[in-house]
Amino acid sequence: MSATIGNKRPTAEDGRHAARPPAGGRGLGRIQIGTPVSLGRVASADVLVLAAAGAPTGSRDPVDLALLGDTTAYYQERSMPPVEVVTFDAAVPDRRYSLTRVRGLQHPDGRRDEDLVVMRGDLRAVARATRLGPDRHLLLRRNASHAARYGYRPLAVASAPVTADGLPGRFEVHGFVPVRTASARGFRSDVTTRTQEWVRVPVWPATLRWLHWLNVLAIVVLTVTGFYIADPILDAGTGQDAGFLMGWMRLGHFVAAYAWVTMGLIRVYMLFLSRNPYVRWPALWPLKNKEDVRNLRRTISAYLLVHPHEAPTYIAHNPLQQLAYTGIYLLAAAEAATGFALYGLYHNDVWFWALLQWPVNLLGASTVRLVHYLIMLVFWAFLVLHIYLAVRADTLERHGGISSMSNGGVWLRKGSHPVDDPNL
Repeated sequence: MSATIGNKRPTAEDGRHAARPPAGGRGLGRIQIGTPVSLGRVASADVLVLAAAGAPTGSRDPVDLALLGDTTAYYQERSMPPVEVVTFDAAVPDRRYSLTRVRGLQHPDGRRDEDLVVMRGDLRAVARATRLGPDRHLLLRRNASHAARYGYRPLAVASAPVTADGLPGRFEVHGFVPVRTASARGFRSDVTTRTQEWVRVPVWPATLRWLHWLNVLAIVVLTVTGFYIADPILDAGTGQDAGFLMGWMRLGHFVAAYAWVTMGLIRVYMLFLSRNPYVRWPALWPLKNKEDVRNLRRTISAYLLVHPHEAPTYIAHNPLQQLAYTGIYLLAAAEAATGFALYGLYHNDVWFWALLQWPVNLLGASTVRLVHYLIMLVFWAFLVLHIYLAVRADTLERHGGISSMSNGGVWLRKGSHPVDDPNL
């Protein structure tokens, strides 16, 4: 077979379309190629090279000509050798992707595949055929949804090495190439995820950010000192002189507890009197109307990966996060109530502390201690899950949610229309 990449760049006479795209677009004639989207394991240029390598020899398809035009120039600029197409199996209605076996494909980073099968086609079909994991599939779908806003359709790209018996090995999805016709009016020419495609929205005030990190510090101190108070490592029974260690542990526990309750009161004040709408109580209660209930159902569906690409966009907390944080606030109140009830056991002569002992009078001191301990475990389980979901959401949605607790702002794609601020 003759080489399809690395030879002459196709001209307008080679295809059935005009000579050049409008300014800002890439590709040939009426077909424009957007910036390739990579899943992260290869460079975006690699995705483009693989997509072009999947074109059959002598193809007159406008998409193939546009891909080959871009890639031929890329190869010539870097003096890369041509690639040979061995076999081509076109897409059919029952299998919406093509399979092309190529030899001598050199990648932009210098790697060379002597024998490779390239899969190109419909994003869903390629994802199903390659058994793409749910997280990577979600990332691919979100980027494809963004590309669709600009009139592009994704051409998914995967590849697999050819094994010793001549069959393709396991396919790996690399990303997709956005493709559209230049006649799609009203759309921008490129689909790059540049800063100009995003807008930074201030969300969290400095007071809330300080409370967030001081809250983490207080929980760590309360956990360490609480464990020691419940089960001292050094005490008289071990034969080791602990000195005033228990006293210091109790002092640290009580100081952290009072600081924690003070932070809680400040947060309650902000829930009702803050001028920032994202920290007031409506932002933490997702059941205000029927639309909120529908959005809660859609969010749960997205988290369960049933319909991952249909999750509603929120600037602050989505409905599932709102329920989680409301539950944590209630647990924090219960933790404070049980803690002060246990503290009051040593101050029965003071009416205030006697008043706060109602949980002990109702359940008994041992039960209150157990509840106090179990709530602490729930807090740590929530903390681990919170960190995982924050990293996962930031990786998939790229909205800067993690850094927002340091700088106060999140990033939204232009045209997102968030539910909690539709007029943004």
